[in-house]
Amino acid sequence: MEVHLNYTAVVIAAIANYSIGAIWYGALFGKEWQKLTGITEMKPTPGNVIGGLLSALVMSYVLAHAIVFAEAYLKVGGIAGGLMGGFFNWLGFIATVTLGSVLYEKKPWKLWLINNGYWLVSLLVMGAILSK
Repeated sequence: MEVHLNYTAVVIAAIANYSIGAIWYGALFGKEWQKLTGITEMKPTPGNVIGGLLSALVMSYVLAHAIVFAEAYLKVGGIAGGLMGGFFNWLGFIATVTLGSVLYEKKPWKLWLINNGYWLVSLLVMGAILSK
């Protein structure tokens, strides 16, 4: 099977992921997130920004592959396929893995909801951008 990725969309989706994170953990839930994590100061450094963008780029690239394969095998394309890809990647790989922070590390559910809300919104937006 030949895979054709839209690399421009991959980059745009990565930038969207990073931008949503900046708004989510800044204006929307920044103070509550800081209170729940105990982090008192959030100052981006060049290393944080570069690491965050590279991480978003890898996630976007992998999600693009998941959407392409889902379209090929499930015959679900367009924005519906992108949203499905984003949702099921969140459900299978983010929500389940981060649940351990509540169950074993005894972190508050509110923190889990803030973090997972970000990942769900971000992956849905990325999926929509990456869909054909």
